[in-house]
Amino acid sequence: MTEQAMSVTPYWELTFDADGDVDGRERDRLLAQVTQRKVHDLVVFAHGWNNERSGATRLYSRFFQPVPALAPRARLGYVGVVWPSMIFPDEPIPDFPAAATAEVTAVARPALAKGTRQALVEVFPDRATLVEQIARLLEQHPDDGASLETFGQLVRLLVEARPQDPQDAADILAAGGPAGGPEMLSGDTAQVCRDFARALDQVASLHGTSAASGAVDFSFTPAGLWDGAHELLRQAAYYAMKRRAGKVGERGLGRVLGRLAQEAPDVRVHLVGHSFGGRLVSFALRGLPAEVRTVKSVTLLQGAFSHYAFAARLPHDTHASGALHGLQSRIDGPLVCCYSHFDSALGTMYPLASRLAGDARSAAGELGADFDIGRTLGPQWGAMGHDGVQAVDGTRAFTLAEALRAKWPASGCVNVDAAAVVRRGGPPTGAHSDIVHRELAQVVLAAGRIR
Repeated sequence: MTEQAMSVTPYWELTFDADGDVDGRERDRLLAQVTQRKVHDLVVFAHGWNNERSGATRLYSRFFQPVPALAPRARLGYVGVVWPSMIFPDEPIPDFPAAATAEVTAVARPALAKGTRQALVEVFPDRATLVEQIARLLEQHPDDGASLETFGQLVRLLVEARPQDPQDAADILAAGGPAGGPEMLSGDTAQVCRDFARALDQVASLHGTSAASGAVDFSFTPAGLWDGAHELLRQAAYYAMKRRAGKVGERGLGRVLGRLAQEAPDVRVHLVGHSFGGRLVSFALRGLPAEVRTVKSVTLLQGAFSHYAFAARLPHDTHASGALHGLQSRIDGPLVCCYSHFDSALGTMYPLASRLAGDARSAAGELGADFDIGRTLGPQWGAMGHDGVQAVDGTRAFTLAEALRAKWPASGCVNVDAAAVVRRGGPPTGAHSDIVHRELAQVVLAAGRIR
């Protein structure tokens, strides 16, 4: 998107590949122009689930649109981060064109929509044959357990990491999973599919719709199990995106921010991330050179990573800490987490996927037919964007209305209950993408003391 097409100016983009390598020309353009344009505050936004650059830049344009009027005297610049992530086309995005998901209405679940196939090939470019094999099984949904196990093996091959050096293995472990990939794919595939299918049914009931398939009530027939298999593919792909977000943040964005601090030391940086983009900007703190103090605020919008990420001690394991523990101290200002209980993706699917990714034992022994995920799995599997930062001493808590008139702390973690505006959306993700609101733009400005 050109600066002329963007709703704000000056605007730059930073494009990263899956390994965190940045487009050098874009980086150099930013470094050269940010001082020329006399920018004082630079807002850097990282998207989450997304299929293409145009979707990311459209999000940035819409979110940034009210900012100039809210801070008319500020000398602002804007950066849109573009990184290889994906969204399944059957996930509704509030206020986005209906055409983006229209294809799915013509595709009966659990079959894989054409757009999803293309998106999977784009984010896993060397595994197109695996994508086609997976799609074939979802279309046919054979009535035998062997085919379901084959499906699980294919999905594992699709998303497994292939470490190139010791740091890759460290990144994977920091992401909360084993080096071979998510352990949800190493156990009984049929049981995992049952668990996901139950979760789909629960989400559908929360939204007052009919069931996982969108047409008939779920049943534990082979066809119903393949609905769960479709969700297993989705969650495995998102596990890989979550892992990738950490690498792009630490190896990519963190290093660029270090260069920016050298070239333009007076520019105040404000990081904003949605969904896995929240994880990306948080891991950028880990990649930031130790002496850099130019990051003045971080705002997480429906962050799709553990609510214990910044904890020094985990409540369920006092000998362990969160992957980012203490890194909020790298911010010369607050870390703000906006969350909403209307987010079904983080309130229902994320805990179950985290449980199945982090433990080779299936949840079969824990999840009954009438289970409630939040109650049964417990808080250790919760997400930042569903209930905020947890187990960090001194964390402040505001409602959205309070946040807009509060005197913000100079540092530390702040939870903002954004459910007053982040509330629209249907299954399976709920309000996860409902983030384009004037009030949330105001939170970003308030957190960074931008006026």
